Amino acid sequence: MAAKISISKKLSSNHSGLRIDVLIAKEYPQYSRTHIKRWIEKGWLTLDGNTVRPSTKVKGNEIVKIKAEKEELTKDSPEKIPLDIIFEDKDLIILDKPSNLVVHPGAGNKTGTLVNGLLGYNEDLVSLPRAGIVHRLDKNTSGLLITAKNEITYLDLVKQIQQRSVIKKYLALVVGEPISGGRINTNIGRHPKFRTKQAVVEKGKEAITSYKIVKKYKGYSLLKVSILTGRTHQIRVHFSHMGYPIVGDKTYGGKSKYPKGISALLREKIDQFPRQALHASELEFIHPRTKQKVNFKISLPKDILELITFLKR
Repeated sequence: MAAKISISKKLSSNHSGLRIDVLIAKEYPQYSRTHIKRWIEKGWLTLDGNTVRPSTKVKGNEIVKIKAEKEELTKDSPEKIPLDIIFEDKDLIILDKPSNLVVHPGAGNKTGTLVNGLLGYNEDLVSLPRAGIVHRLDKNTSGLLITAKNEITYLDLVKQIQQRSVIKKYLALVVGEPISGGRINTNIGRHPKFRTKQAVVEKGKEAITSYKIVKKYKGYSLLKVSILTGRTHQIRVHFSHMGYPIVGDKTYGGKSKYPKGISALLREKIDQFPRQALHASELEFIHPRTKQKVNFKISLPKDILELITFLKR
């Protein structure tokens, strides 16, 4: 059953000239602009007893009343999908997403996604956009992902991401041996020829990636990667652009290259690796309720560790 919301507030003369949707969002930051807009459109928000438009400007000293229900913002179906939750409290969930799991339903993936699994785990997440997921990982990228359990947490975390204050670190196994760590700063946008891909393009959006070398193998390297921006496929595009594509990346890896002297067994293992060897290993942000910095770390998954074992031989 949808939660009931009942608010009555007398506005002051200081509110004069403000749009009603902007004013309510400012006064009640625990509610999203999406919800507020729907309340206005349904007539659940009134000003001195009269319905309004989102753009209506208040005169000051009116009575604003809201009698509403928190509607379902996520229409996808709940499913019983195993979730590897590494932390949970009353505000958020931190989980370790496996590879081969799509985060959001879309064309060709209407069911069996992380969103479906989260709704099956906690039905209250239907009242949040994207079931509370505040950022995304590609289908075949594994690792840490944040889900908010209430609206004020969701809005706070989205704001932190927009302000680039959420620290996201990855481990990436790449083809080649960079001489040293570095920083990649380019523009990324839709590929001019292949519309399902991204690319480094002049008129794209700024994308910043920094990286350090963790370990070098014969013709391969394990890198610790930090991203300051969150462009689609950013890490995969950047390292492909630099000439160090991520192992197993069928989209951005180009034609397979192998170092001299590689064994037939290792070549077979690399060829058969089913996904890009990219893992979201660390998250750091300010907890919306406690205002304390929190940090979460996880190690590499089994499939990447097994591949590294072959590289060491």
